[in-house]
Amino acid sequence: MNAGYGLTVRWSLEDAPTGVEQKLRDYVIGTSMAKFMFLDGLAFKTWRMSRGRWFEGTYIFDEAVYRDDFQSDFEKEAADSAGSKIIGSAPVTIEPFEVVAIAEGPAGFRRGPGPGTA
Repeated sequence: MNAGYGLTVRWSLEDAPTGVEQKLRDYVIGTSMAKFMFLDGLAFKTWRMSRGRWFEGTYIFDEAVYRDDFQSDFEKEAADSAGSKIIGSAPVTIEPFEVVAIAEGPAGFRRGPGPGTA
């Protein structure tokens, strides 16, 4: 078993409309989390955001073929994806990467909404 195969999808928030951060949180918690819980080959996904700078999905897949297939399909629809519609622009980066290692700390692996959600 290996640590997995990663993919980063990042959008710029620099020219995004006011209030986009909350709209993204609402979409992720209300719709997107459930969608990705059943994606074949996905070990986990995190959604990260730096207010006014960027919004990102980070995916870790069990096998390279799952990552590569997802990337290929997503690239075809990236400009029309839900994130792009909310933000008002297509991703600036869609990039596969090597997962060197994953360490689970004493607090345990977490899942669910982050501290910015109510």
